[in-house]
Amino acid sequence: MIDIMFINLRGALCFTLYLVNTLFWAIPICFTALLKRLIPIKYFHKFFDIILNGCANNWILANNMNQRLFCKIRWHVFGMDSLKNNGWYLVVSNHQTWVDILVLQNIFYHKIPFLKFFLKKELFKVPVIGQAWWALDFPFMERYSRDFLEKNPHLKGRDLEITKKACEKFKTIPVSVMNFVEGTRFTRKKHEKQQSSFKNLLKPRAGGIAFALNAMGDYLQSFVDVTIAYPQGAKSFWDFLCGRVTEIRVYVKAIPVTPEMLGNYFEDDVFRIAFQKWVNNLWLAKDKCIDELLAAPVPDPALITAKVPCFPELSVSDSAKIME
Repeated sequence: MIDIMFINLRGALCFTLYLVNTLFWAIPICFTALLKRLIPIKYFHKFFDIILNGCANNWILANNMNQRLFCKIRWHVFGMDSLKNNGWYLVVSNHQTWVDILVLQNIFYHKIPFLKFFLKKELFKVPVIGQAWWALDFPFMERYSRDFLEKNPHLKGRDLEITKKACEKFKTIPVSVMNFVEGTRFTRKKHEKQQSSFKNLLKPRAGGIAFALNAMGDYLQSFVDVTIAYPQGAKSFWDFLCGRVTEIRVYVKAIPVTPEMLGNYFEDDVFRIAFQKWVNNLWLAKDKCIDELLAAPVPDPALITAKVPCFPELSVSDSAKIME
C-alpha cells in the first residue's frame, strides 16, 4: 500500500513539473507567434521562427531532465550517427502510446531540428498545449470519412491543401516533419478490426508521407524511419510518469530521399501503387525489427536484419494488373 502511494506521488510530482514547464514556455511561444502574424514582413518571420524553435527546444530539454529525475529508463537507441541538427527530415514511426512522442523528442533532441507533428484538428482544443502547437506551426489535419466526403464532395482534398501550406512554411528553416503513418495508436482491437497482415503494426497510410515528400523533396536530406519497442509492453502516459516504463528500445534508419520517391501520389496511378508497395515493404521490415528488438535481453544492432527495401519500378502494364 505504501509502495503504491509512493509511486502515485512520484507520478503526480512528475506530471506537475511537466505542467509547470509547459505553461512556462507556452507564454513566450504564443506571444512570439502573435508578433509573427501581426508583422507581415517575411524577413522577420525567419527571426521569429528561430525564437520559437529555441523556446520549443528548451521546453524539451526541461522535459528530458524531468524524465531523468523521475523515470529511470534504460535506453537502447541505434542508428543516429548520420543525423544532423541543421537538415530537413521527414520522420515516420510506429505508434503504440502517447509515450512515443516523449520518446521521439528525447532521442532526437539536438540531433535533428525540432519535431513538428501532423495533428488531428481536435487536438487544438487541448488547453495551453494545443495553442502552443498552433503557435509552432504544427499542421492540424481535418480527416473525413469516405461516407462524409461522398455527402460533402466540396471538402475533398482539403486536408491535402493544409499539408501543402504547412510544407511551404517548413522550407524557410531546418525542420523535422513527423508523421505516424498508421494514423492512430496500435491496439489489438484495432489490429483485429483492420485484419492487418502485420504482427505488431496497423496498416500504413502512404498518402500523407508521399504528399509531404513531393512538397519538400528539394529540401529533404533523409526519410527517417523509427521503430520503437517496449520490452514490458506499451504503457500509458500515467504509467510512464510513475516510473513503470523502465526500458525503451529504438532503431533508426536514415533513408536518402531519391527522385523515384517523389511523385504525384493522387493523380499518377503507377507512382501511387509503387509508393504503396514500398511503404508496405518498409512496414514488413519494421514488423520484423520489432520482433528482433524484443527478442534479446540486450539488443545487438548488428543482429537486426531490417533492411531498407528498394523502391519498386512499375510499368503501366504492372499497374493495370495490380488494379485488377
